[in-house]
Amino acid sequence: MSTRIAFLKGHGTENDFVIVPDPENAIDLPPATVAALCDRRAGIGGDGLLHVVRSAAHPEARGMAAGAEWFMDYRNGDGSIAEMCGNGVRVFARYLQRAGHVSAGDIAIATRGGVKTVHIAKEGDITVGMGRALFPEGEVTVSVGGREWPARNVNMGNPHAVAFVDDLAHAGDLTTPPPVGPPSAYPDGVNVEFVVDRGPRHVALRVHERGAGETRSCGTGACAVAVAAARRDGADPDVTGTPATYTVDVPGGTLVITERPGGEIEMTGPAVIVAEGLIETEWLESALR
Repeated sequence: MSTRIAFLKGHGTENDFVIVPDPENAIDLPPATVAALCDRRAGIGGDGLLHVVRSAAHPEARGMAAGAEWFMDYRNGDGSIAEMCGNGVRVFARYLQRAGHVSAGDIAIATRGGVKTVHIAKEGDITVGMGRALFPEGEVTVSVGGREWPARNVNMGNPHAVAFVDDLAHAGDLTTPPPVGPPSAYPDGVNVEFVVDRGPRHVALRVHERGAGETRSCGTGACAVAVAAARRDGADPDVTGTPATYTVDVPGGTLVITERPGGEIEMTGPAVIVAEGLIETEWLESALR
């Protein structure tokens, strides 16, 4: 690296990200580099990194370039690659708007979980079409500190285990992944949500995200929780014929999730850009030694 790298910092319901604009996919971002940038004490700090690349310039996204100009090359805070990040898509869209690449209205963003439709309101929140949830077969359980709960296996392009509990404190500190069984259910790891009821179609969660630990919010997790709650409550839109909307409180704010007949899920919430600057190459090279 011979030049300083531009970056921004943003968050969606306090799920925060380092944003690295790189339209032509010219910046090498191996796992160690991503982990150094996301380090909260020695780096910029973030739950993950949003690498902003034109779809046509990225080998994983070229097949989606006709439908989406921009690809969200998302990385977890430990440098590992993730299929999808719901809060990240909103922040990614907010960056594109700020940079003048898109304006308010409907846009498409390519992700490893497919092309996502996004609506940027002229003022306020951003809505993301999150696709449909899948419900892999087989029973799973989540355990913490001697307690064990049955969990709903939900896939939102990435895997989730949703456990309904009496008290969010039962989740423990969530610094390490909660044990989930059987191990064969999630060979590549899993995001684990602990959920309590707050009122009619109103729930709250805490989450352990793969590769990041406990985060202040998880967009795909909020969607997984909403659809799991709808099945539990007898509000499956394919059965009732009407949309099911749930308010989902996360530690960093509130998301509104709507599942429509046919399975399409929409997530609405805020997205904020808080800072921008330059990464010193000397620091980065030193951090990677």
